[in-house]
Amino acid sequence: MLSVFKNLKGDKAIWGLVALLALFSFLPVYSASTNLVYVNDDGTTVGHLVKHAVLLFLGFGIIYAVHRIPTHYFKGLSIIALPIVLILLAYTLTVETKIGGVTANRWIKIPFVGVNFQTSTLASVVLMIWVARYLTKIKDTVITFKESILPLWLPTVLVVLLILPENFSTAAIISFLVLVLCFLGGYPLKYLFSIVGAGLVLASMFLFVVFKTPEVIPGQRATTWKSRIETFWSPEKADKDDLHQLTLAKIAIAEGGVLGKGAGKSVIKNMLSQSTSDFIFAIIIEEYGLLGGGALLFFYLLLLFRIVVVANSAKTIFSKLLVIGVGLPIVFQAFINMAVVVQLFPVTGQPLPLISMGGTSIWMTCMAIGIVLSASNKKENLEEESHGIDETNPLEVLSGQL
Repeated sequence: MLSVFKNLKGDKAIWGLVALLALFSFLPVYSASTNLVYVNDDGTTVGHLVKHAVLLFLGFGIIYAVHRIPTHYFKGLSIIALPIVLILLAYTLTVETKIGGVTANRWIKIPFVGVNFQTSTLASVVLMIWVARYLTKIKDTVITFKESILPLWLPTVLVVLLILPENFSTAAIISFLVLVLCFLGGYPLKYLFSIVGAGLVLASMFLFVVFKTPEVIPGQRATTWKSRIETFWSPEKADKDDLHQLTLAKIAIAEGGVLGKGAGKSVIKNMLSQSTSDFIFAIIIEEYGLLGGGALLFFYLLLLFRIVVVANSAKTIFSKLLVIGVGLPIVFQAFINMAVVVQLFPVTGQPLPLISMGGTSIWMTCMAIGIVLSASNKKENLEEESHGIDETNPLEVLSGQL
């Protein structure tokens, strides 16, 4: 065990923050799991806690394994992984799975293991690495929009379109973060503004269809999107069932006050569906109060600060963009989850990273953290000039001769 700790590389502050968030997660997960046990008749509280512990244990195993990989290897890995991700996303749309009372085409079952895997979480990480690789390649060169369509925008559009039908919020978040990464990576602003303008037009047309003729969109997702947006903008006109969860979240926050009721003493957890995942922040405030919720927000802000520090101190352009590309979504997702609970944002279904009881989304978050830690490892963060190597050939990239 001591030898494992001695082999931990990278930013120690990030290691500490991730471990702290993971350890804290056991308290709200154990408390909120009573909803699953006594309301939904699903397992036992100890069983859910053990499952959460196993997922986190395997997640830290992923962090350890990934953070030992030299940063430049991720260039080649993204070349191999992107086609696989596109195939998995397309296959996911054909598989209907029911989790936590929600039926959707978002998950596939891992063979022999029986664990449900949400492919969009893997797609997000892989796409960010792909974009970082491309932006590094064109750094300090003059490109036209036409030249970037195939290597940059086509993969982005394909990933977003394959996620959009069943997970609008994740597709929107990925689109936004790709644009942010392109901005930070020096992609020509005139093209970015054009893309943003075109995106706003398409989004307006999409919302028009959702509100006026949702039946033209296959499945029930359009109705769900419409309901969530209407509930956010015009709660007085929303259906009572749609307001129910948000009202309960409000009550939980109000009941928590400044200091909270204490660990495990939440009452709302047994009435609030998704209390272990999407709305776990409401339970945290009810039990630990404004101080507890504020402390959790502070730790996520501290994680963001360390991610920025690592990106700033990275030795190569690829490492800088890679850290921002895979690290920023973790904190951004946390902020969205918290904003939904306090009703600053429409319901999105995004879990609270490292806190919510989930499945493979924990592993993908851990993979992203491992990549950030890899980039923060000064001994492995070597200059990555290609020296004639063809970066479109993953075997050459993975040879480690950069």
